[in-house]
Amino acid sequence: MTRDPIHDVPLAEQPIRLGQFLKLAGLAEDGSHAKELLEAGEVQVNGRPETRRGAQLNAGDVVAVRGRRARPVV
Repeated sequence: MTRDPIHDVPLAEQPIRLGQFLKLAGLAEDGSHAKELLEAGEVQVNGRPETRRGAQLNAGDVVAVRGRRARPVV
């Protein structure tokens, strides 16, 4: 099974909160969708489940949702 490529998402500054990044990267439609994904356990950061919307991300962290992956870059 091939994985989707990792989409690089440029940031103006870091760190960024996970909930904001999910929207910016197009992994969530809006804030409530991001919250639903997190509460359902559908979000992983660097291969580990993450449920905190306010978790801080830095450049290079890989966020995965349902097989789609993105990472913040500066």
